[in-house]
Amino acid sequence: QVQLVESGGGLVQAGGSLRLSCAASGRTFVNYGMGWFRQTPGKEREFVAGINWSGERTNYADSVKGRFTISRDNANKTMYLQMNSLKPEDTAVYYCAASWDVRGTAVPRAYNYWGQGTQVTVSS
Repeated sequence: QVQLVESGGGLVQAGGSLRLSCAASGRTFVNYGMGWFRQTPGKEREFVAGINWSGERTNYADSVKGRFTISRDNANKTMYLQMNSLKPEDTAVYYCAASWDVRGTAVPRAYNYWGQGTQVTVSS
């Protein structure tokens, strides 16, 4: 079992930056592939970025490539999402998730644990 808590969301103007954090507790963090997802009302949860257990491999949705960076600190059991050049269409609730699949897959159903989400709002 692992518990996940996101933080760092908020309101920002278009072109601005935010850094989301996901703090994990419970079982060994390094055993999990990790991911960030987002969701807006009436839409399915969308993959944003994933990272493998070591942090050496990452993957991104096309919509955020070049603007967002995912990283993890296994010693401190924390994952991050640095979001730059934010756009109004990035507005969503952002969730972090942990998967027994250590690769950090883009498939939501592969994830076993989810945080409660943090709201990101980008104004135009």
